[in-house]
Amino acid sequence: MDRRLASLAAAAAVVLLDRLTKSLIKTHFSAWDNLTVIPGIFNIVHTENPGIAFGLLADASNYWWRGVVLIGFSISVLIAVSAMLLRPASVAALSGLLRTGLSLVLGGAAGNLYDRIVNGTVTDFVEVHAGPYYFPAFNVADSAIFIGACLLLLDMWRSRERKSETADI
Repeated sequence: MDRRLASLAAAAAVVLLDRLTKSLIKTHFSAWDNLTVIPGIFNIVHTENPGIAFGLLADASNYWWRGVVLIGFSISVLIAVSAMLLRPASVAALSGLLRTGLSLVLGGAAGNLYDRIVNGTVTDFVEVHAGPYYFPAFNVADSAIFIGACLLLLDMWRSRERKSETADI
């Protein structure tokens, strides 16, 4: 399979899984409903986040401004990542780790952008905690973006090591 097509298929799979899980949550849980899956560690909770990661900008007084900034930033990320993944010369030069990371970021950003445009908020539902310490709720798209970013960092670290090895020779 063409590398560009494989990258787009991975991103599309993230968007589909994200849409499916968010639809299931919205269908079966009212806002703030909470289902304990693993006591003291993992809950499913239906929340709507009007802001960005960790609820930043959620309380911004100018709703119009927040929407324009968040949607504009998301579209910019989608364009930049798509350009890297779709250019024939570029995609051949990308490592598998880098292509996978970019595909996950593309799919996650597209999934959350859809929510933001259609609903004005992003549906979050995974809540992880250790006793009284809670991590902010997140979703499949957020997870894909996080994993993709980690893969990008890993690729940068590995390519830096390879460059230093060749420079030492």
